[in-house]
Amino acid sequence: MFKFKIPTNHALVAIALLLMPMALTWSADKVVTWTADDPALQWGACPDFLPEGCALAVLQGDPTKLNADVFFRLPGNSTVAHHWHTSAERMVLVQGEFHVFYDDHDPVVMRAGTYAYGPARLPHSAECRSSEPCVLFIAFEEPVDAIPTGHEH
Repeated sequence: MFKFKIPTNHALVAIALLLMPMALTWSADKVVTWTADDPALQWGACPDFLPEGCALAVLQGDPTKLNADVFFRLPGNSTVAHHWHTSAERMVLVQGEFHVFYDDHDPVVMRAGTYAYGPARLPHSAECRSSEPCVLFIAFEEPVDAIPTGHEH
C-alpha cells in the first residue's frame, strides 16, 4: 500500500504507479457505494512483494493523499509478507477468513464483518486462511503505502 515521497524502495514506486490510474475524483459531498463484486470496480495489481493474484481497488479518494479507502483482495490460502504502513489502518473484512500477525501482539483473527484497527508503523504479516479469496476494506488516514521489512514473521 503506498506512499509517494520518492522512496528508495522500489516496491513503493511500483505501488504508486499501479494505483495512480485508479484514483477517483469523488467530491466530498457525493454519495459513493461499492460492493466487492461490483463489475465497475477497477482492480489493479499489487506490488511484487505481495502474493500473486492480489489486487487493490480504490473506493474513494486519491491514494497519494490523505483519507483514501480501498478494497484489498487476496487469493485464498495466501500469505502477505512482513511489512508496515505509514498510516494507521481501519479495516473490515468483507469476505473470507483473515489473520493478522502484528509484532509483539496476539494474532488478530478476522471473519466477514470483523473490524480491526492497525496502528501506524506497526510491522505485521497476514494470511488469507479461507479457500475463497479474502476481501478487506481498508481506510487509510495518510497516503497509502506498504513498506516490506524483508523479515519473516
